[in-house]
Amino acid sequence: QVRLVESGGTLVQAGGSLKLSCVASGRTYLMGWFRQAPGKEREFVAAILFDGSSTYYADSVKGRFAISKVYAKNAVYLQMNSLKPEDTAVYYCAATTRGVTVPSPGEFDYWGQGTQVTVSS
Repeated sequence: QVRLVESGGTLVQAGGSLKLSCVASGRTYLMGWFRQAPGKEREFVAAILFDGSSTYYADSVKGRFAISKVYAKNAVYLQMNSLKPEDTAVYYCAATTRGVTVPSPGEFDYWGQGTQVTVSS
């Protein structure tokens, strides 16, 4: 079984930066980030292959967010820059132990508890 613990969420001013961390206990194939705001569906943000060779981003965060991985630590990071109020959400770390067809929540087997990111205007 894979267990995920994410951290780093906090209150930040619009235009600022924040870095989220996720540490996995157990082997993973693909790790990524999703977010969910009140009243909205959980949406894909970014994902990275186990060895960091491939990355994937939602159009809404391209050019602003960057996902990275330290293989030896089995940890994934999400660097968020130029934050906007609409980025406010609970951010969840997620992982699979196999390949997935699409980056939808239903394709990921393991989830962290979530960390709150609030961007003030």
